[in-house]
Amino acid sequence: MSPTGPRVLVVDDEPEILLALKTNLGRRGYDVVTAATGEEALAAYERSRPELIVLDLALPGIDGLEVIRRVRAEAATPILVLSARENEPEKIEALDLGADDYVTKPFGLGELLARVRVALRHGASRAGGESTIVQAGPIVIDLERRLVTVEEREVHLTPIEWGLLRVLAEHPNKVFTHRMLLHRVWGPQYGSEGHYLHVHVANLRRKIEPDPGAPRHLVTEPGVGYRFRIDV
Repeated sequence: MSPTGPRVLVVDDEPEILLALKTNLGRRGYDVVTAATGEEALAAYERSRPELIVLDLALPGIDGLEVIRRVRAEAATPILVLSARENEPEKIEALDLGADDYVTKPFGLGELLARVRVALRHGASRAGGESTIVQAGPIVIDLERRLVTVEEREVHLTPIEWGLLRVLAEHPNKVFTHRMLLHRVWGPQYGSEGHYLHVHVANLRRKIEPDPGAPRHLVTEPGVGYRFRIDV
């Protein structure tokens, strides 16, 4: 029986991981294409036009960062990075280049499958045009009207708070690094002023999170940045 689910390109130079992902994704109906090098990945991408790329960064030849750079030059295909725990700067660079999410090796299959589903939903919403309404639990964000309500109560945000929330809510569940947020909200001349972010994120959480001390939606990715979760 031919696969009926989305096409996923899996790129990893470890044969055991490649086989495990191909088998487990295939059992769940995904149409899986595999590659073991950066060159093979780019060729497979051009040939098969997958709906998602699951990409290891440490590849022989063209590395994963260059694959991201080349794919992003022409398409917004969701990219889920597989990253070794000790390579945090590389992981951050991958996100800055346009990767959508990451899973740290070694990873659990359940977590990876969940991330795959989220990335595919995100990609489908981009292809179909983003809704102007984003909802996460009791938080409702009307991007067109610049209106935020929590439990049907309007919340007043400063321009910086709105800028942060808008960027995150326009791409729900996507990880944004500190540098990405600083560039988008403050401007391209900013990139290392992380203390700006911490202060404004804390203020924003006090306004929109039911429990700011244990945020469920505006969450921290330690050492990396933030994401706005709607799937909790």
